[in-house]
Amino acid sequence: MIFTYPAVLLLLVIPAALIAHIGYRAGNRVVLPFDYGTQSAGRMFRFLINQAERLPALILAVVIVLLAGPTQMGEPKTQKMLTNIEFCVDVSGSMTATFGEGTRYDASMAAIDSFLDYREGDAFGLTFFGNEVLHWVPLTNDVTAIRCAPPFMDPKNPNHPPWLGGTAIGKALMACREVLITRKEGDRMIILVSDGSSFDLVNGNDLEIAQKLRNDNIVVYGIHIATSEVPGPVVNITALTGGEVFSPDAPGALESVFKRIDEMQDTKMEKVSAETMDNFAPYSYAGLSVLAMSFLALFGLRYTPW
Repeated sequence: MIFTYPAVLLLLVIPAALIAHIGYRAGNRVVLPFDYGTQSAGRMFRFLINQAERLPALILAVVIVLLAGPTQMGEPKTQKMLTNIEFCVDVSGSMTATFGEGTRYDASMAAIDSFLDYREGDAFGLTFFGNEVLHWVPLTNDVTAIRCAPPFMDPKNPNHPPWLGGTAIGKALMACREVLITRKEGDRMIILVSDGSSFDLVNGNDLEIAQKLRNDNIVVYGIHIATSEVPGPVVNITALTGGEVFSPDAPGALESVFKRIDEMQDTKMEKVSAETMDNFAPYSYAGLSVLAMSFLALFGLRYTPW
């Protein structure tokens, strides 16, 4: 039994003293005006009346216990371990190529929207890249901003920044890494969506980047949304970090890829220590019961002066 304010329990000596006093006090006899009568000692009634008079002291004891803040330990629970997922989406001009009924960009963002439902409870971030990098949405559990992002960064948008016209995958991955390493808790994942090769992954840069990502426990999954062969450096990075690269040929296949990534990245559970919870209920029920008995006792179980 645990109490938030155990020192308050010292006040229990007051109801204990009252209860003891009722049993040993003098002056609880009443002289009745019967001449020449023989009256019994009335021990049974005296016992019942004494118990009735102890009830207020018991109510006081219950109040003191409640003021001490009784608590109990809840059952240990398990909860899903957070995964920090950074979407790294190519918005270069080539992403406007036809893919299904729309463009590669349209299909990618639609598949990402569906993926958000698979990983409910995780933290998501959204980064767009071309020759430069733009962090559009910080890591968050609120995915509303990601769902609303497609129209703003569509490569077909007339206001599309011209400096997002190329494909610098290495720079984008390193920028996503800087975002993910700020998270001290949970797994880390990058989902790279691109349709081209990158000039900054040659001459061994891909292996160097992969090593840095691996050292920071960041898994990279690649989606090469094009008919061309998957660039070797992208294959290296995904393989060395524990991920995989996919090359969907239709919007339906793209959605299947995201579902496959969800299945490959197992949801981990962690045991959470039991929490301390209030435990007022049993004492409250006991207090109400004693109060009810005390009220009923007032109808007859009391000493009278006549």
